Amino acid sequence: MQTVETDGKTDVKSLTLEELQKTMEDMGEKAFRAKQLYQWMHEKLAGSYEEMTNLSASFKEKCRERFWYASLETVRVQESKIDGTRKYLFGLRDGNVVESVWMQYKHGNSVCISSQVGCRMGCRFCASTLDGLERNLTPSEMLEQIYSITKHTGQRVSNVVVMGTGEPMDNYDNLIRFLKLLTDENGLNVSQRNVTVSTCGLVPRMKQFAGEGLQVTLALSLHASNDEKRRKLMPIANKYSIRELMEACDYYFKQTGRRITFEYSLVGGVNDTDEDAEELSRLAAKLCCHVNLIPVNPIKERDYVQSEAKRVLAFKNKLERNKINVTIRREMGRDIDGACGQLRRKHKESISMEGTGGQQGC
Repeated sequence: MQTVETDGKTDVKSLTLEELQKTMEDMGEKAFRAKQLYQWMHEKLAGSYEEMTNLSASFKEKCRERFWYASLETVRVQESKIDGTRKYLFGLRDGNVVESVWMQYKHGNSVCISSQVGCRMGCRFCASTLDGLERNLTPSEMLEQIYSITKHTGQRVSNVVVMGTGEPMDNYDNLIRFLKLLTDENGLNVSQRNVTVSTCGLVPRMKQFAGEGLQVTLALSLHASNDEKRRKLMPIANKYSIRELMEACDYYFKQTGRRITFEYSLVGGVNDTDEDAEELSRLAAKLCCHVNLIPVNPIKERDYVQSEAKRVLAFKNKLERNKINVTIRREMGRDIDGACGQLRRKHKESISMEGTGGQQGC
């Protein structure tokens, strides 16, 4: 893998241990320095070189000159009064902001992270894509979302979902490096089986992902059971058909042995009919998969509405009668800007308003 550079310097927190060992050798440093530095970054979660107490001042100065050290500014934290879910707004080095969410479950703490600043996929019901794509996140910026939340909560993260702002497969190389660092036994050592990566359906990348030798869960944002409806909801459907998606999902399962998850956002009057449930059942029956039903989060910029509770339950019951594994996603943090991307968008709007003295421009 090629090393990552940021602002003309090597992104040290994105280096694997092997790459860091080679770098230390090139710097004329002893080999054990790599392990020390790696542990400070990925196990002890040091926020800066100043916290690395067993490293000499001269060595730390050499690191400052040669490396860029990723860190995030916590701009805002919202905590749900309903279930304790926390939504974080993090500031990046270039003034951009990204969101992450911390959720508590009986089986452990989960963090949902962003993989890009914005998104270019254009899904109609998603707030994350409204302003388009700003840039990809580096592996270190993805890791830092987890590290910052771990330090803030004081609790270990056992599950990670790459399902926040952005399309992970559109930031493929950085995603793969992030996953290998996250699950490295010398760092946080999160089990690969406790990691989920979502995609709206970039078929070539899904197939490439199957060959990476990873044991993570692949979640496909399906959201419709036929091509016509999916094209109305998701522009990516104009490029890849549901047939191609199902072939890619089947390929992933055969290569990895990992069950696929279908994410299906229920939009009132759009994709929540009995006919939709029957079509979805026929798709799911052919694969080793699990269907995750998600009552869509309404956003003010779109006119899509959440399916009524009785319709959601009827949809689930229809799938179950057809012997499909299905759950309704538990709504976490409903009182803290439920739609992914909304917190970031509101922050940008508030900054814009401050810049105009509180007046909307024409």
